Amino acid sequence: MGIRFTRLIAATAATVIAATSLVACSSNSNSTSANGETTIRIGTTDAEKKAWEVFEQKAKENGIKLEVTSFGDYNTPNLALSQDQIDVNLFQHLKFLAEYNVANKDNLTPVGATEIVPLALFWKDHTGLDGIDGQEVAIPNDPSNQGRAINVLVQAKLVTLKDDTKNTVTPTPEDIDPDKSKVKVVPVDAAETTVAYGEGKPAIINNTYLDRANIDPKLSVFADDPKSEVAEPYINAFVVKHDRKDEEVFQKLTELWHTQEVQDAVAEDSKGTSIPVTRSAEDLQKILERLEQSNK
Repeated sequence: MGIRFTRLIAATAATVIAATSLVACSSNSNSTSANGETTIRIGTTDAEKKAWEVFEQKAKENGIKLEVTSFGDYNTPNLALSQDQIDVNLFQHLKFLAEYNVANKDNLTPVGATEIVPLALFWKDHTGLDGIDGQEVAIPNDPSNQGRAINVLVQAKLVTLKDDTKNTVTPTPEDIDPDKSKVKVVPVDAAETTVAYGEGKPAIINNTYLDRANIDPKLSVFADDPKSEVAEPYINAFVVKHDRKDEEVFQKLTELWHTQEVQDAVAEDSKGTSIPVTRSAEDLQKILERLEQSNK
């Protein structure tokens, strides 16, 4: 029988949370019970995954009781953290966090890296890039993925950016030099990338839609390098309020996430595509600040 999780089902829209007030009833510091167990309220958007079950058990073995809040959207976990409904969250990469901080004039802070999931190019019935010159490549058109998708094609040497392009972190189709590029980029709704793939067109597809379309991630013909500088914005991290960044319990959570048991579960959840990242909190903050500056 699986572990019985303590799940707090969160509202799926920021407006709902705002209406019910996000003022916490308790202090924003974690509590310690009589038996020495520390309770941490943690928010995520994928609490149903196996990694979270294993992570909760590892935390319990180390004297930490996790109260996991499962959010139904990507906006409320940061709002809930900022307003002390939770102590920490784990659901986002640094680019998403930078966009949130700038838009909301906030300073939520990464305290521990977890992993990065490479973004990949898929081409049905092909095992490489031979013959792709002149093709139209479907890419997701949402802000979080479009720039990264273009950079995947840059790394594959299929697309060249204009010499005067300053927005190299999140380039847009307008930043592409069509005369120097080997393929034409066609932005579509992220859900439509799998349709394009099914029609035989090359497409960059993120993991969410690969899973929904039952496409094997190992069939990609090219993926971005998770160790490259252009991939740094997509490192996922534990995030806390700035005034709590030095609390040791969050470093402990990061250590536990990187234990073999949790990493095995992460690999199973991602079908082997997740790459563990162990960058320091200081490194993460520097990357975040660079991204925030580019968003201002």
